[in-house]
Amino acid sequence: MATVLSGTSGALYYKPAGTSGTFKAADVTNASNSIKVGTFLNFKVNDKVSFTTGGGTLPGGLAAGTPVFVLTYTASTGAATFAATAGGAELALSSDGTDGTSAFTVAFTEFQAVANVRSWNFEVTRDEIDVTSIGGTLGQSAPFRTFISGFADGTGSAEVYFTDDDTGISARLIEDVTQRNQAGATFKLYMDAVVSAGTPDDAASRSISMEAVLTSASFSVTPDDAQAISINFRPTSAPTFDFAKS
Repeated sequence: MATVLSGTSGALYYKPAGTSGTFKAADVTNASNSIKVGTFLNFKVNDKVSFTTGGGTLPGGLAAGTPVFVLTYTASTGAATFAATAGGAELALSSDGTDGTSAFTVAFTEFQAVANVRSWNFEVTRDEIDVTSIGGTLGQSAPFRTFISGFADGTGSAEVYFTDDDTGISARLIEDVTQRNQAGATFKLYMDAVVSAGTPDDAASRSISMEAVLTSASFSVTPDDAQAISINFRPTSAPTFDFAKS
């Protein structure tokens, strides 16, 4: 049985904060091929996104589960246009679509590898609930309290090297700490990443994934070490622990 070496087998993948929005048919403007997906989000040009129907019919030109790319996004108005390919021509929206039981959604599609990560860690803790009862029989030794486990909580951090490339996903991870609306921020922490054709094979890998909020970033510069930023986060709901390799 081989031992997993975290330095060679570990990896961190990420979906940026502010890359999940909702809209209705009334938010679609056919004349400009634009959709108001939400103000002050964090969509960037060439972000790969997918749509869901909410039980209705998407605007003409879009299909549920078929990725498209952000062509433009104006944070102050929330208006976005899209292209079928990265940097391609503006996608024509032939209709507004039909609202369903819930709003349409648009969200970042695929996890991106954060290339400049030195390390990550994630800790799970449990509350302790004191259920000690009175009235027990006293003996030679002091009685012990009785506890049961309560809710779980998690905290994580990642140490990311600061480089001169401000276009990669690692730069967005660092900047996302200050993003007000962090909807869409999602981590996938690989302990044993088995890569196939350039992407992790999740069926053969072991990982922890979670939607999260980024809570802090610590910056420092010294003459002795490479510049690195420590980023802290915590899950917004129960993480998914996938430790099976089959």
